[in-house]
Amino acid sequence: MSAAKSASYSAVRIAKKVAELGRQISKDYDGRRIDAVVTLDRGFVFAADVLRNVKCPVICHFVREEVRDVEHAGNTRREVYFSARPDLKGRDVLVLDAVLESGVTQDFLLRRLGESSPRSLRLAVLLDKTAKRRVALEPDYFGFRTASKEMWVGYGLAAPNGTDRNLKDLSSGGSAASNSKRDRKRGKK
Repeated sequence: MSAAKSASYSAVRIAKKVAELGRQISKDYDGRRIDAVVTLDRGFVFAADVLRNVKCPVICHFVREEVRDVEHAGNTRREVYFSARPDLKGRDVLVLDAVLESGVTQDFLLRRLGESSPRSLRLAVLLDKTAKRRVALEPDYFGFRTASKEMWVGYGLAAPNGTDRNLKDLSSGGSAASNSKRDRKRGKK
């Protein structure tokens, strides 16, 4: 794999950006309680690190997406379902997910959460991948913006075989594990 096809963010760079996000979120919410809605499975590492940097009271809620093929009138279409949503009426809600790509899933979740009339509803993501956006959705907070169409692994994001979520660095264009091994051979950390 050529270096031009891959990109990466080190654990140090991620930690610095996540701390900045935590400070900005704390400032914006000005001490009010935050109801954090964390998307599983991708968002858990990012959410945990961001929320440890937030200096406001936080209540965590977890939702899991499920994509199903549904047949209707002879046509099959893909639909997104989420686990039970919490009651968020009048609350300040922050949705945390690792990646905003097409935006379809997050847009659907935000609309569903908005049905319960929260006081505010914001979105925070680690990676804002603009190249594949299919809906008019922008995150309120993001760690890194990228036009990469590559798959990213590490820092809570899994490789196609389900591995690499535990890696501290985040890499695109292949396995984070193989990128880390290659960097160690070159003497990089």
